[in-house]
Amino acid sequence: MTPPLTPHISDWRTRLACLALGICALGPLTACTDPPQEDPVVAMINGRSITQSEFDMRWGELSQATRARYEKEGGKRHFLDELIMRELLMQEARKQGLDQTDEIREKTLRYREQLILDELLKDRIKTKVEVSKEELDAYLGKHANQLLANPKVQVSVMLLPNVYAAKDLKRQVEGGGNFARFALRYSVDERSRAKGGDLGPYRKGLLEPELDALMPSLHAGVISDPIKTDKGYYLMKVSPLEPEILQADQAIRERLRQELLAEKRRKRLDDIFAELRTGATIRLADAARYVTDEPARP
Repeated sequence: MTPPLTPHISDWRTRLACLALGICALGPLTACTDPPQEDPVVAMINGRSITQSEFDMRWGELSQATRARYEKEGGKRHFLDELIMRELLMQEARKQGLDQTDEIREKTLRYREQLILDELLKDRIKTKVEVSKEELDAYLGKHANQLLANPKVQVSVMLLPNVYAAKDLKRQVEGGGNFARFALRYSVDERSRAKGGDLGPYRKGLLEPELDALMPSLHAGVISDPIKTDKGYYLMKVSPLEPEILQADQAIRERLRQELLAEKRRKRLDDIFAELRTGATIRLADAARYVTDEPARP
């Protein structure tokens, strides 16, 4: 018996289902595409919404230090409260027409220009500006008077007029006498006498050459033998530095590193500017003669 030309209803349903699956696979323009997920709203201020994505973007733009401060003061909820306050202030500013003033428009234009220039320079300076160890060591060497030298210790001295007084006071200190009190009473070193012999942290140029040469051999708390100089005989003592002084030294080293890095960046920019000026036609107008550091003429 010849089968009927019309397929069974179940076959049509199967074909329609397959067709539907095929249509859904074509892409987002078909009717089978899942509806887009709405961005949740976290706050509504006079009809203006702050969405979850906007909040996350603003939170992500915060520096690590600022984010840590918020986390101590209420976390993301505190940050949301500040966004709401900011929006209220902006709405009030718009209500007063402050966003339409010529001054704001000029500042906005200048800020936009600066952003464009920043992007241009970022593109031109493709390689990251870095400071090598050799460059940093040389730069720190030029500023050695600001830094602690090795060994990193506190230096105290006592200057006596003759070797006999120096030996006698060395013996008394080693027997339990107070170095600072003896220096205050007997030392003839005008720099350190009033401070009980204390010269502060050891730095380059702090000591006479004869004393400086002995620094590596001194141990903390041990009194040196009398050291002969043109001024007389020195007794010298070194002691460990306070942690705050060591931390301050590290801060100065980092500041100097940043200075060197900024100097190298300026040099890179100068090279870029020189290249741009070489290919440009620049002519100063007559009014340029009034652009001087001298007081303006009435």
